[in-house]
Amino acid sequence: MQALETLRQTLPEEAKDLKINLQSVMTGGSLSDEQRWGVALACAIASRNPALRDATNEDAKAAVGDAVVSDARAAAALMGMNNIFYRFRHMLDKPSYNKMAPRLRMQRMGKVTTNKLDFELFCLGVSVINGCGMCITSHEKAVVDGGLTEAHVHDTARIAAIFHAVAVALEM
Repeated sequence: MQALETLRQTLPEEAKDLKINLQSVMTGGSLSDEQRWGVALACAIASRNPALRDATNEDAKAAVGDAVVSDARAAAALMGMNNIFYRFRHMLDKPSYNKMAPRLRMQRMGKVTTNKLDFELFCLGVSVINGCGMCITSHEKAVVDGGLTEAHVHDTARIAAIFHAVAVALEM
């Protein structure tokens, strides 16, 4: 976690809590190393801060390898599309739009390089950041129905919240 640690040290005094939270969320908890780093990288990408994205990418690659990095990047990209589209449907709340086929290509979701449950967690983290209630509900159901626990979901949401907040703090 060398690159993230270096970045963490640059956070301003007003973000002291985030320094502590970033360090704690990246250790322990219910998530495996692969899950933790995949969620972190997908969330760093979704938070749109290049320094956070690059540091997380570097450390994730060193910690868990290319397969996790590839799935995290794919999850961030696909949720960048899906979260906007499904949030639109949800916010408009008009049944006629729900009857229309989305016609959005999502084949990468079926061709994960890690495993389906981890990919769903990565998607869940990004959906939390992007605020898509329909996607959050869908991915939460997929991971819990797949055998993961609410603790996995909770830890994923914590990572999303902290990474988003760190991205904000880095812009201060």
